[in-house]
Amino acid sequence: MAPLLSLGIGLLLFLLWARYRGIEYVLVHHRWIFVCLFLLPLSVLFDIYYQLRAWAVQKLHCAPRQHDLRVRNIQKQVREWKAEGQKTYMCTGRPGWLTMSLRIGKYKKTLKNITINLMDILDVDTERQVVRVEPLVSMGQLTAHLNRIGWTIPVVPELDDLTVGGLLMGTGIESSSHIYGLFQHICVACELVLADGSHVRCTPEENSDLFYAVPWSCGTLGFLVAAEIKMIPSKNYVKLHYEPVRGLKTICKRFAEESEKKENHFVEGIVYSLEEAVIMTGVLTNEIEQEKDIIPFGNHPIFRCLFGWMVPPKISLLKLTQGEAIRKLYEQHHVIQDMMIPMKSLEQCIQTFHSVIKVYPLWLCPFILPHNPGMVHPKGDEEELCVDVGAYGMPQTKHFEAMASTRQLEKFVRNVHG
Repeated sequence: MAPLLSLGIGLLLFLLWARYRGIEYVLVHHRWIFVCLFLLPLSVLFDIYYQLRAWAVQKLHCAPRQHDLRVRNIQKQVREWKAEGQKTYMCTGRPGWLTMSLRIGKYKKTLKNITINLMDILDVDTERQVVRVEPLVSMGQLTAHLNRIGWTIPVVPELDDLTVGGLLMGTGIESSSHIYGLFQHICVACELVLADGSHVRCTPEENSDLFYAVPWSCGTLGFLVAAEIKMIPSKNYVKLHYEPVRGLKTICKRFAEESEKKENHFVEGIVYSLEEAVIMTGVLTNEIEQEKDIIPFGNHPIFRCLFGWMVPPKISLLKLTQGEAIRKLYEQHHVIQDMMIPMKSLEQCIQTFHSVIKVYPLWLCPFILPHNPGMVHPKGDEEELCVDVGAYGMPQTKHFEAMASTRQLEKFVRNVHG
């Protein structure tokens, strides 16, 4: 009771202080207080609501029936837009703050918003090893559902709030992509409502031109209403191996070697400087080894006791409450970029990132790019091993300028056919 009383008194004092200084001042200059006292608890409540909703839908087995009704409602909205004269473009009615991008699309205020409440798992077919889902199903929701019955999907992008729709119509990658490719490559079928209101199913054999055009289309071809994703049997543990590597040439050589080994279920790298990196490989297993010493890390015990179990806060809530000042600060002084390039250009890429933005650590994630039709494919006639180089943080170069520096990186990526 005493800790709750102390927390309540602290919260009351904070509210009084925020009223005195102004809420905008607090959000900009003392954002950590707002995150700890409000956004972390709100994130927990947010997750509990969606978990309870998913549980109820699963127990009542109402998702397939509701799905058909919702798809017909989407078709009705599209046909109404068409009957009204197609005066403007259409877009999904999902609020911009719910997306993972730091950018909040202002276009939603002027375009025709189509309500798409499709967030359920429709069917798990263990014989075909395929799960059928709606586009707003998140990675956290999908993996929790499949893990309970001994399955998972081959490529699991790491943020729980990433959705199937965003990963399929944009792109998605994870440390198993050197075997399975990008998220789009584990999709075996998708269903869309097109601009004329028709509902079509696409596979590599049926409407194949549309099927291969959906990835990277960012919703421009139609509204995604369902997708069928490959499944694989899951195991209880992942055995990890960490290899420190020094020297840029050695880093690139060892990373490429490990990425080519199919016995590695997971491969990724963290580059700390031009000369230092750690390459991580993982293997799925049901066996657990005898405990070994682990180096402790310095999270403060008081924070861990009070708030650690609630971490991380939902990105969508951070976006909703960040304010214009913080948003502009991120745009001008922060880098969040993923560049996908051929593995053979990795050394040159790291050097370019170092000279243009100098953001460390860099994240390296290998992926195989099959020679399939569609917007993104290898330059030659065969599949190609590529790598995603991710930079997230504050640039350390004195000459950094957000737009010019980003365009410089994009020019390099185009030059190496990334």
